[in-house]
Amino acid sequence: MVVLEDGRTLVERVEPRRSTLERRTVAGRTKTMAANVDLLVIVTALANPSPRLPTLDQLLAFSELEEIGAAVVFTKPDLADPEQARALLALYAALGYAALCVNAKAGKNVDALRALIQGHHAMLVGNSGVGKSTIFRALGGDASVGNVSRHGLGRQTTTAGRLYRFAAGFLIDSPGIAEFGLGNIQPSELAAAFREIRETASGCRFSDCTHLREPGCAVRASVEAGGIAVSRYASYRAILADA
Repeated sequence: MVVLEDGRTLVERVEPRRSTLERRTVAGRTKTMAANVDLLVIVTALANPSPRLPTLDQLLAFSELEEIGAAVVFTKPDLADPEQARALLALYAALGYAALCVNAKAGKNVDALRALIQGHHAMLVGNSGVGKSTIFRALGGDASVGNVSRHGLGRQTTTAGRLYRFAAGFLIDSPGIAEFGLGNIQPSELAAAFREIRETASGCRFSDCTHLREPGCAVRASVEAGGIAVSRYASYRAILADA
């Protein structure tokens, strides 16, 4: 790519894409939102709007299915119950995800997030109003780009994204997701996309257990015993219901 003297850009060649993130439009067409992304930064507000954990969990499952790294960022901690914030951070950190609580306006943990995305081709995703654009600006983003994969079905409130390049990668601020689904996914696929369910399912009586109603289900037993979070299991059930 060459920038001409008059500010126009000339594309000399198009490099092959290692991966693409797509969404499906209302009309049923597939639209590419980003390419070569290797880290999804999933942003969820702790308040105003209240945490939408099913969306967070679907996006995490999406990252597992697509074999893309994922990080969890909670915003608006100044408006939330501190105990709730600590519990959610602990939950997702225990699952092995990088988890941060960021207040971009106050500068809290912005540097930690910047360090997290260094060296990555990262994309901010989440519902509208959770603070993605505020984070994007706090990290230095300002540029515009054109308008997420195999398992992703998203409908968004806007159609434009923004791209910020830095020395060792880039960050995309994606439009807010109004709806998100994983499409026609089978229970075994979805169970594999929930880390704690995947690890526990080997203890089920039946190898094809859906973890919904079968006897001898190790996953449901773990939920009842407090090993698997009730919210995560509820998200699993909701995704299957939608599928």
